[in-house]
Formats: sequence, structure tokens, C-alpha cells
Amino acid sequence: MVALTDDMKKFVENNLCWIATVGKDGQLDLGPKMSMFVLDDSHLAYHERTAGQHYENLKNGSPLVVAGANLAEKKGYRFRGNVTLHTDDAIYEARVKVAEQEGTKKPACVPVLEITEVQDLSAGAKAGTTIEKN
Repeated sequence: MVALTDDMKKFVENNLCWIATVGKDGQLDLGPKMSMFVLDDSHLAYHERTAGQHYENLKNGSPLVVAGANLAEKKGYRFRGNVTLHTDDAIYEARVKVAEQEGTKKPACVPVLEITEVQDLSAGAKAGTTIEKN
């Protein structure tokens, strides 16, 4: 696992992150996840509310990639790793309570990404380079 820095955590908390998955037919699916959050030092997660194509792709074994960028700061990160789907455990139940408190739709699932690689998406010569990989 790769440990997130405080800067990376703040970035995820304050910027819109997008996810990418791959369907059985090889078709890429890309979409924003406004519910993305830092679960702990090595994990990102989000509320899968629509239970649509991303969820189907993840259930079928698709990898999950999370990326975000801030245009004003010309800064961004891409996170790769292993995903686990939580639907009936303590993580899921805790996030259902958060959804209730926030008045948002109950998640069908809480995908959790165990981060194994972080890449720099900032503008400049380091764009796309690996910051840390496990």
C-alpha cells in the first residue's frame, strides 16, 4: 500500500475526483464522483449511488482508477490500486449513516480503493510520472 500525504488528502477533500472503469466489452467508463473521500492513510472510497455502469464494471472485476485536477493550481493526482466492494459490513453501515446525515441517497455500495500507486498530474515536466508505487 501507498500512504497518502497530507497534501494528497486535502486535495481529494477539496477537489472533484473522477473514476474510470472498464466494461466486459473493453469499453471505458469515466465519471465524476462527488462523494469521494479519504477513508484512511492508504484508502480512498466513494458512495456508489447510481448502481449503474461503474458498479457493474467493478462487480465484474474491472480495475478502478481515481483522478482529480485543479485547474487554478495546475495540480492533480491519479490513484491506482485494488478495489473492494462493501455492501454489508461496518464500512458500508457507517457510510449509510453519513448519507442519512447529509440527506443524500443511500449508497448501493461503497467501493474502497487500496492505493498501490500515485501519479502526478500537475502541469509540467513531471506530468504523468509516478510519485510512489508499491
